[in-house]
Amino acid sequence: MGHSCQVVSLLAEAGKSCFAIPLVSRIHKGVVFSNRDQRTLLDKMVLLINSLELKELFYFIADAYYASHAIINGVVARGSHLISRVRSNAVAYFPVEPTPEKKGRGRPKKYGMKVKLKTLLNDRASMKEAESPVYGEQGIKINYRTLDLLWKPVGILIRFVLVDHPQRGKIILMSTDLTINAMEIIYLYGLRFKIEVSFKQALRTLGAYAYHFWMRNMQPIKRRSGNQHVHKRSSEYRNAVRRKLAAYHRHIQAGVIAQGLLQYISSAFPSLVWNSFGSWLRTMRPGICPSEQVTAIAMRNCLPEFLVDSSQKSILTKFILERIDFSRAEGARLVA
Repeated sequence: MGHSCQVVSLLAEAGKSCFAIPLVSRIHKGVVFSNRDQRTLLDKMVLLINSLELKELFYFIADAYYASHAIINGVVARGSHLISRVRSNAVAYFPVEPTPEKKGRGRPKKYGMKVKLKTLLNDRASMKEAESPVYGEQGIKINYRTLDLLWKPVGILIRFVLVDHPQRGKIILMSTDLTINAMEIIYLYGLRFKIEVSFKQALRTLGAYAYHFWMRNMQPIKRRSGNQHVHKRSSEYRNAVRRKLAAYHRHIQAGVIAQGLLQYISSAFPSLVWNSFGSWLRTMRPGICPSEQVTAIAMRNCLPEFLVDSSQKSILTKFILERIDFSRAEGARLVA
């Protein structure tokens, strides 16, 4: 039995660096509590975004899997927009030119000529050349073309950007915002890899997802057998599984908070982190904030000095004294 964990992160610039700050994470696949629940992972992602109750408008940057009717309608309904990659087999339609002729019966024609977006990448003459706006790239020229076409899954105009990169190959991007230019779309989508880096740091540095997705009284199932369907089991069994999932979510959310703190320390005190790192990196660059792993190592190196601080202004002493319950025997022993 596997599971799918979806995360919503905030892309934030810090100096010359960019972080994907995780805001919320949920397990959305692995256990089925009701066979009447027809929500897909896309529907659950929209609910996860809405749970944040964001007041500001935003761009939802995601991979091609999220370029769908459910995500676009859910995001655009809030006044925000989606920037995503498009699958190579995607098709779109030119809008029909309005005619002054008298309208006939029925709805007017909306979709014009059909075009396979992938074929447009072969027309190099219609493309423009520009410096690559991708994060971290310098001196690289790309060719691109912008088209506003109708996309049937949502029935609205979508801005498609066809990109031919000399090193990364060809890619088709899309944006529901028709006011943003091609260079901004390419730049913003290029930051999506920071989400992958953030997930790797959460997994390897903090162990936020390092838990055994199982419970002792769960019925054993074969490997790769899919979801664990518990809607046919007793209510006691389902409640036990729910408690287990709640514990996993608390574990993950604690990791999300810890990762955000590491990112804050890295961006606010980069020099202090590098000085406390105590090692050497080939890729160490001035102006670039240290990673969560480097920050965690630096904090571990400072831990002995932090613990032996016996001054009256010791942060650890103040922290413990503010939280000791003197009405309990173990609290009195700790003070003694």
